[in-house]
Amino acid sequence: MRVLMINVCCGIKSTGRLCTDLANALIKQGHEVKIAYARGIVLREFQHLSVKIGSSYDVYKQALLARVLDNEGFGNNNATNSFIEWIKSFKPDIIHLHNIHGYYINCESLFTFLKEYKKPVIWTLHDCWSFTGHCTYFDFVNCNRWLTGCFKCPQKKEYPVSIVFDRSRINYIKKKEAFSNLDSLTLITPSYWLAKYVSQSFLRDYPVEVIPNGINTEIFRPTKNNIKEKLGIVNKTMLLGVASIWNKRKGLNVFLDLSKILNENYAIVLIGLTKKQILNLPKGIYGIEFTNGIQELAGYYSAADFFLNPTFEDNYPTTNLEAIACGTPVITFNTGGSVESAALYGFVTKDKTADAIYELLIKKELPHHKPDRKLLDISTCVEKYIKVYNNINKKHVF
Repeated sequence: MRVLMINVCCGIKSTGRLCTDLANALIKQGHEVKIAYARGIVLREFQHLSVKIGSSYDVYKQALLARVLDNEGFGNNNATNSFIEWIKSFKPDIIHLHNIHGYYINCESLFTFLKEYKKPVIWTLHDCWSFTGHCTYFDFVNCNRWLTGCFKCPQKKEYPVSIVFDRSRINYIKKKEAFSNLDSLTLITPSYWLAKYVSQSFLRDYPVEVIPNGINTEIFRPTKNNIKEKLGIVNKTMLLGVASIWNKRKGLNVFLDLSKILNENYAIVLIGLTKKQILNLPKGIYGIEFTNGIQELAGYYSAADFFLNPTFEDNYPTTNLEAIACGTPVITFNTGGSVESAALYGFVTKDKTADAIYELLIKKELPHHKPDRKLLDISTCVEKYIKVYNNINKKHVF
């Protein structure tokens, strides 16, 4: 069986690592796998799997056009057409889509081809972009336009940003037409939260399976370290936050508010801040730009007494899983699929405020149950995906 995966990146970030983990498992079963990508580096160990879509210039050009025209997903015609010709030569038996937004492919052209190609398609939805006219999430602004047809987008200045036009209504109509009526399409979501939204969207007629994300528990595990000593907070309760980008949606303001409430017995450590953000931190918050690899990150998770994830928009955050695997309980807001992962070892606040987090902290309680590490591990996630592949394999003669 030949499998083609399509994702914005290959082997890096959570979606790229999922692709390579799946590819390795499929190859062990004797299948042939390629991963088509457009952005970021590809580690040497995965280069034999990778196929680049277009060029960096194509990505930059489309990103610029999207800022003006609000047409993310409907550009890059030449790069997409060339890629489709490559697909025809590779002749995959199954095509597995992941993040197909990211300024690199024309979704309309791709789905026109998929409908003609008539092979099974799997699409893992990592956010809500597939059924909105613009945004990847809409919780923060409490928008329900996606239910009936987007218009006057309140988030046109959020990713995929557009500073000029609002084409959310047109984008919604074009996506609905492009993504509907595809034979043998199976949708997969990492969370039940997203699956619920999919069932209310124009994608509702497709079967949906929930497969939670996983992580490498050989790397993310309780580890001895001297991080508290290095930070000078040995006798303090360490509260950790981790994000690739810190903003209001990720809860940065909540940490700032929390620092005003906590006494000197607590220390907040935030990883992923910019230099400018670090310079503006108040007393009691220790800012770090980045760690020197995931082993050091595992050390920070292990050193923390609690991992705080006051996110206002999220699907099924792997940071929660990483913290739990390192033995650190999670405190999160009732947001998206963050609740589902926190349920494995953690708490959910009653309100989305710093005060609500503080109420849980002063109780000084830990979860009554230990996490099941098998549920966290990427191998469990991969096993479930392989079952989907095998079921498709049984239904179709390749």
